[in-house]
Amino acid sequence: MTKSRTSARRRPNSLTTIFALPLAIFVSAVAALVIALTGDGWRDAASWVGLAIPVAVLIWAMRARRS
Repeated sequence: MTKSRTSARRRPNSLTTIFALPLAIFVSAVAALVIALTGDGWRDAASWVGLAIPVAVLIWAMRARRS
């Protein structure tokens, strides 16, 4: 007799596993804001890229949830 998938015990996720991606998104956004405030030129472009990361992740998550 095989065990069903629902009866299998899952190991709980650690805090590191749960918060790793949100922490990385937060760090990139804060770094982008600091870069934007400290200079012009290439720093402006780098800050735009850094601030686009949370937006891109949000769009990806919304599309993944719909499908």
